[in-house]
Amino acid sequence: MRFILYNIRYGTGLKAHNYVRFTNRNLERIAAFLREQEPDLVGLIEVDLGSYRSGGKNQAHLLAESLGHYHSHAIKYEERSFWRRLPVLGKQGNAFLARDRICNETFHFFEQGMKRLVIELELDHVVVYLVHLALGSRARHQQLGALYNLVKRAQKPFVVAGDFNVLWGEQEIDLFLAASGLKNANTARLPTYPSSNPQRHLDFILFSPEIIVREFRIPRVPFSDHLPLILDFDIPVEQERRKKPRRRRVKGKDASLTSVPLPDLRTGARGRP
Repeated sequence: MRFILYNIRYGTGLKAHNYVRFTNRNLERIAAFLREQEPDLVGLIEVDLGSYRSGGKNQAHLLAESLGHYHSHAIKYEERSFWRRLPVLGKQGNAFLARDRICNETFHFFEQGMKRLVIELELDHVVVYLVHLALGSRARHQQLGALYNLVKRAQKPFVVAGDFNVLWGEQEIDLFLAASGLKNANTARLPTYPSSNPQRHLDFILFSPEIIVREFRIPRVPFSDHLPLILDFDIPVEQERRKKPRRRRVKGKDASLTSVPLPDLRTGARGRP
């Protein structure tokens, strides 16, 4: 299975002054890059879900169509948040693009921080959690505690991926790794930000011990201020449980939104596949 994690900065490119500009041309470059990689699953951070920058179009839907994938997305601010009512910010979110049909999806929200969304995506043999943690260190620490409470309930091999914003260094997640038993795919601790001259390791793909890593790499591409992470991995599965050869889908798929606050996860609400 090939998984790509990419903070695409709303398709605005790597230069700060382009943050409010139209994104169609650069989004086409991102789409071409993703098609070349032929991923099974893509986790996208900082996706424009329909502001003026993208011409009112949902970038998750556009990229899913380009790949022939399903997609699942949500705004990254809690439903009652002030930020949802603001132009542009109210259209900022995260998304998954999946080659195979999604079994289940849940949209959790942390109780602290400005960016609160956690997307939990369940596929046949793996669960993947997509996060974009807070810039503030105190909120980020609290979010990591809530994230641990969530992932420890996983009933399948699982991956936790996203922009962790560990501005104080990788030691910020050492306790989370030790408690959860997760491993860091980026064993060389290569930096991922900024893409023009990488200095900081902000983006992570973490995986449970059952997962077998085949290859990990960080391509140097100039389509965002972050670099993409690509992980090829296998999951041991009994032969009779393996799927038939997959079929590609032409159009993307919208996800229904189910909000579940963190760290209280007792409801276990799920979206439709």
